[in-house]
Amino acid sequence: MSIENNKASVKKVVLAYSGGLDTSAIIPWLKETYDNCEIVAFCADVGQGEAELEGLHEKAIASGASECHIVDLKEELVADYIYPTIATGAIYEGTYLLGTSMARPIIAKAQVEVARKVGADAVCHGCTGKGNDQVRFEGCFAALAPDLKVIAPWREWSMVSREDLLDYLAERNIKTTASATKIYSRDANAWHISHEGGELEDPWNEPSKEVWTMTVAPEDAPDEPEYVSVEMQAGRITKVNGEELTPYGALMALNEIAGAHGVGRIDITENRLVGMKSRGCYETPGGTVMFAALRAIEELVLDKSSREWREQVGAKMAHLVYDGRWFTPLCESLLGASQPLANLLNGEVVLKLYKGQAQAVKKRSPNSLYSEEFATFGEDEVYNQKDAEGFIRLYSLASRIRALNVK
Repeated sequence: MSIENNKASVKKVVLAYSGGLDTSAIIPWLKETYDNCEIVAFCADVGQGEAELEGLHEKAIASGASECHIVDLKEELVADYIYPTIATGAIYEGTYLLGTSMARPIIAKAQVEVARKVGADAVCHGCTGKGNDQVRFEGCFAALAPDLKVIAPWREWSMVSREDLLDYLAERNIKTTASATKIYSRDANAWHISHEGGELEDPWNEPSKEVWTMTVAPEDAPDEPEYVSVEMQAGRITKVNGEELTPYGALMALNEIAGAHGVGRIDITENRLVGMKSRGCYETPGGTVMFAALRAIEELVLDKSSREWREQVGAKMAHLVYDGRWFTPLCESLLGASQPLANLLNGEVVLKLYKGQAQAVKKRSPNSLYSEEFATFGEDEVYNQKDAEGFIRLYSLASRIRALNVK
């Protein structure tokens, strides 16, 4: 089939729509390029904030969409994607808590569901050809709906700048609140917000105060620490300061508490999946507290071998989530491997929040393997220190035999 006939065959497209400059231009471009096809706008509410969703429906219709579906995914995102991922201990390249990465599979899944509902034959995203997200979205589309055509305008059209997009909309009398200058590229959801662009493109520049939006600067945080209590069952936060909350509610509560103390800021230069390095600043206040709480209970309940295995699973899971391979047998396998260990993570942690730090200062669990009777430096009646001699002799036997053979 020729390219022209292929474009003519597209009758209805579901567009991942944000209301920003890019997707506002994509709607008329799709209609012009794909034989006046019908455009259905889709927006996933993953906790990016009411300001970003306000007036979205009207804006989509004004740009040329026939419908606009705004789907609330906040609770599902935290319960079914974030909690299972953090239970594995997944942290990309030792620092990044995978905020953008974890949201992509649920967004792509919901987009496919809308496409099925409205009878669309194509899906469209506004990702650039340089980023990770194009791979994440299209990997999910391939796994969930390989029959749907995928349209990626940034890989097709000739426009290359914000000025081009603004001129394109102006020529068609489509209103936009966007301006020619956009200092930062940001992506927000309930878990985090990311910042790229502007002065951050030069790694020699320290991020200015204008970069950060979700947390106060640690130096401006309160001079007195705040203590927060977190309770969990099977690795899932159930209470914050004694109040029972939903997964999303617990995250929101911790975001507010930890953000006020400057907790959760990182500034990293990461390896993108597409091969280049990029610099990003990320704010994950509540998530940083959750990770600290999980690791604190983990220290109490996991034996050495189990902890080592969880770390291996977490390292593999971090790359899998970052690389957009959620809907794969490997992901299912890793989540299954981590769940028996996560089931042991019951207990309570008290964390001290102070000047950008979240430190677990108290922890207890009914599954704890820690025994003061065994660990004490004082006199005890449960551990015979002479037993260590035989253990060490057997543990080092191979080294002893090797050394004897050398002689």
